[in-house]
Amino acid sequence: MDVICQAKSGMGKTAVFVLSSLQQIDPTAGQVAALVLCHTRELAYQICNEFERFSKFLPELKVAVFYGGVHIKKHQDLLKNDCPHIVVGTPGRILALARDKDLSLKNVRHFILDECDKMLESLDMRRDVQEIFKMTPHDKQVMMFSATLSKEIRPICKKFMQDPMEIYVDDEAKLTLHGLVQVAFVVLHCFAHSFH
Repeated sequence: MDVICQAKSGMGKTAVFVLSSLQQIDPTAGQVAALVLCHTRELAYQICNEFERFSKFLPELKVAVFYGGVHIKKHQDLLKNDCPHIVVGTPGRILALARDKDLSLKNVRHFILDECDKMLESLDMRRDVQEIFKMTPHDKQVMMFSATLSKEIRPICKKFMQDPMEIYVDDEAKLTLHGLVQVAFVVLHCFAHSFH
């Protein structure tokens, strides 16, 4: 099922798509199963780290990050010699790799946009995202996440989706956990040694 989700920063949106993708991916050598697009290289790098952290016990699963500012030859070599199952990147670099047939998107099962509003508000980036989207199979899951989704951007997001589940956590009442108390304990661990 396609998903569009808005929730404030720090609420675990990244964990939602990282864990759900990892849960569903059946790694096949040389095939990219999930594609995550975001608007900055810093965010791409961060998301890649989260995938690596959560896939610690999935040794056969490979993740790679692609963005501009790195020589494209390095990315081409990586895709040719050690193709990842999960690709995270910025639209410009991903499109360049896909257009040149270095990156095959024909097996993508999960198409994810993080901070989707930032990419879809910029017409240049939106064009790149649309072009990348067209290179992926029709039958895939589309997930879009953002901390801020304006009423103007929501219909644009939905154009990429089929009857999406919409989750908007923007009401303060939904975010406040009333009566929650956090307690910290300092635990000292002592060892008793007996000598004979």
